[in-house]
Amino acid sequence: MSWTRKTAHRRAASGIAALAVAGIALAGCTAETAETGGDFDFTGKEVGAMEDYDVDTTFVASEPVEFSMFYRDHPNYPLKEDWRILESLDEDHGVTFDLVSAPLSDWEQRKSLVIGAGDSPEIVSVTYPGQETNFVAGGAILPVSDFTEYMPNFTDKVERWDLGASLDLQRQEDGKFYVLPGLREEVRAQYSFAVRSDIWQELGLSLEPADFDEFRDQLRTVKEAYPDLYPLSDRWSEVNPIESTLNLMAPNFGTAAGWGYGQGTWWDEDAGEFVYTGGTDEYRDLVEYLASLVDEGLMDPESLTQDDDQALQKFGSSQSFAIASNDQEVLRMRTTFEELGETDAEISLIRVPAGPAGDLYPGNSRLQSGIMLSSEAAESEHFLAMLQFIDWLYYSDEGLEFAKWGIEGETFTRDGDTRALVETIDVNGLNPGAPEQLSADYGFHNGVFMLEHGSTDDLDLSMLRPEVIEFVDSMKTKEEAAVPPPAPLNEIEREQASLWQNALRDHVVQNTAAFILGQRPLSEWDDYVAELDQRNAQQYIDLVNGAYERAQANID
Repeated sequence: MSWTRKTAHRRAASGIAALAVAGIALAGCTAETAETGGDFDFTGKEVGAMEDYDVDTTFVASEPVEFSMFYRDHPNYPLKEDWRILESLDEDHGVTFDLVSAPLSDWEQRKSLVIGAGDSPEIVSVTYPGQETNFVAGGAILPVSDFTEYMPNFTDKVERWDLGASLDLQRQEDGKFYVLPGLREEVRAQYSFAVRSDIWQELGLSLEPADFDEFRDQLRTVKEAYPDLYPLSDRWSEVNPIESTLNLMAPNFGTAAGWGYGQGTWWDEDAGEFVYTGGTDEYRDLVEYLASLVDEGLMDPESLTQDDDQALQKFGSSQSFAIASNDQEVLRMRTTFEELGETDAEISLIRVPAGPAGDLYPGNSRLQSGIMLSSEAAESEHFLAMLQFIDWLYYSDEGLEFAKWGIEGETFTRDGDTRALVETIDVNGLNPGAPEQLSADYGFHNGVFMLEHGSTDDLDLSMLRPEVIEFVDSMKTKEEAAVPPPAPLNEIEREQASLWQNALRDHVVQNTAAFILGQRPLSEWDDYVAELDQRNAQQYIDLVNGAYERAQANID
């Protein structure tokens, strides 16, 4: 069957439910066949561990312990040894760290070198699911799925939040997963198009366009009223063209693109097989839509090449009225308006419209950046205490609040269910002008300890401005796209696949831009698809489908 087979524009709800049930069944099966933590001998490895540790138990080491950690040092909050978070973990929980740090600019390269050399500290911070793959075969990192039964908060949230199918996608060919990801209770939208809401109001346009056809009509209305400008001049093209916009639009067109393109595989539910994403009709629909915006003068063709500063200057000086953004960038744009004298400008995030595939948000989007453990961690005398501490800090409600807000009475106050930073501390613009920053001066709200906001819905929303909560709530009516079945490759297959993936992705990126800009006519789409095949798209997809069939056989 051809890997370019067109999938149905809208998955049936029954199909999504069936796939979810399959994910649950897979989770149950792998829990019995792959998770072997119950057989692990902790003799001599229980120093500092609590005897009665359980869900919602505050972790306090039975005797002081020190864990080594590979720490990502962020320029917005450079590491300080006297941070309050580190003092509290020491004084109140009996935990200190031997930190080996690397700067954000060099983080991924240093991480690869340290792990590859076998010199990794016990805890490796800030790792996104999928980044562990290259380290599995060498045995340098621990199959953490073997030990999750000793992490009651983690297992409780996975079960209650129905994340089993998402975790199954992280399993390697051996049936185990190697990253402890941040867990999010609900999808939380961050990216959309920011528009000049004063212009939208002037022209009678909705901030919640029903679909992308209506959004294009809105841009046409803006163009008619302001013929000398491009309504949309976009950004995030420094690495590859308009990666954010492609990513946020793609699920609604039944595909993946931009930041979310991944490994270039797409699950065709009707065909019951994987296809190559960049060659599907759905991917063409997305490209064709964006090409129409350029063709009609609704999107600035420089969007695909300009840097962020250029795009922001155009938006800030009223040379454009729409741009890809998120809730934090909105604050930055308002500052730009003030600097450029655009005092009457107003800005809002629109609800991401629906598309031909439905009103969808990406599937498997509730797993956030997490941590890995080195294989040496399992040999430590404090291994069990480490598992308990990680479970408390990253997965208990108490630990999540501690990492995000700090210490009640010191960094924040509580009135019922409402938290508020003390007036001398700011983060995310909650206390503008405050002399101290929660992250830079105290070490809280730190991506190393917070797992990129993975948390309860209450905590996730607790620091958002009212306008952001309104946007998030509007996006909650979207349906989360179905999670594809797992198709883990073995080591030899991964090596071969990586060679094909890079060449294929480069060709997809290059031609996506060419089609959108009209440099290559869409009448040549079939030729482009054939070029993908010449770059081993079919061989790659055959490899992936073989891995899928093997995984299904293991389930059965």
